[in-house]
Amino acid sequence: MATPVPDPRDAPVEPPVEPPDEAPIDPAAIELRYRYHRARRQARVRARQESRLAHYRFYIVMAVLLALAAAFVLGSWHEIQRLFGL
Repeated sequence: MATPVPDPRDAPVEPPVEPPDEAPIDPAAIELRYRYHRARRQARVRARQESRLAHYRFYIVMAVLLALAAAFVLGSWHEIQRLFGL
């Protein structure tokens, strides 16, 4: 007769290891993390501001180009009228 295979679920359970109550705290590491997250927040704000300014720059450049194009068209039309007597 074969011997029964022991079930691993029947093994005694060891109690969980509790972390120590007082972990060593490095004040320099805390200050470093504060500086790191502050820099990330400032970078996020700066990126949002730069994006907003980029939108304004785009529309200003487009308005200037449109005004130049309109001036060239009107100037050309005036020259065509003067040359051909329309």
